[in-house]
Amino acid sequence: MPDVNRPPMPALAASGVILNGESVENFGGIDAAVGYPDVRSFRRKFGLILPATNTSMEHELWSLIFANQGRRGLCGVGLHTTHVVTPQPTLVTEQDLMNYRTQFLGGLKAAVDLAALAQPEFMILGMSMEHILGGLESIRLPVAVLEEHSGLGWAASHEAMPAALRKFGARRIGLLTPFDKLGNEFAAQMFVELGFEVVASVGFSCANALHIAHIPDRAKEKAILELLATDEKRLDAIVQCGTNMSLLSVTEKLEAEIGIPILGVNAALFWYALRENGFDAPLVGGGRLLSEF
Repeated sequence: MPDVNRPPMPALAASGVILNGESVENFGGIDAAVGYPDVRSFRRKFGLILPATNTSMEHELWSLIFANQGRRGLCGVGLHTTHVVTPQPTLVTEQDLMNYRTQFLGGLKAAVDLAALAQPEFMILGMSMEHILGGLESIRLPVAVLEEHSGLGWAASHEAMPAALRKFGARRIGLLTPFDKLGNEFAAQMFVELGFEVVASVGFSCANALHIAHIPDRAKEKAILELLATDEKRLDAIVQCGTNMSLLSVTEKLEAEIGIPILGVNAALFWYALRENGFDAPLVGGGRLLSEF
């Protein structure tokens, strides 16, 4: 964990505080021997890396921060978001998916270097890598490269999701995604390699990465109730992938009704990042995962 508040922080020019362009003698107020924290992110500044088409994840994480501002909550926790440029977000064919993978992976380091300018203390990878990469080792490799390149700890879905599932003792899972057939196959492969049984997977087959944010909540609810959380499937949990597909409202509405946890990727990633950084208080607005563990 880097010390981003080493004095002098903030560093002042030689003139110090000025009034009408002239130095103010003996103003005080900012001691050069003290490292003052970021006024808004004084407890932790998270870097968040997102595809440029993602309009959902940052909103969901800030909503959790604002809903949990109590003394033991998330007051003083902030996000600094940087985007990976993905100029061709079409996802109609398998070749489109491979092109999107090339765009995203090719732009990751540049986005991380840009995020580093704000001196984050911990990073969150806001991308379901299992969508574009087949096999657990293929997913782990770019994250390991990012960890070494940045020198920071990272929350990534291939670590956050199994950690969350194991809290519930879940083994039989159903997947809900915005992906097409290949994307769902990649996602299922990751969870199988992690030791879980993927009983069923539902994908909305979004043909454009931007459009994922436009899937209506009622469609997500219908998929959960009618295609996944059925008696014959005997699921231990429902897992949602695809960080641009918001799920907090659906999770809050349906978890009690279906009797099993619903683990949205955004909530799981933020839960993992918070717990890795010592924020262990129960939180509201993010489903059972954040309130119970």
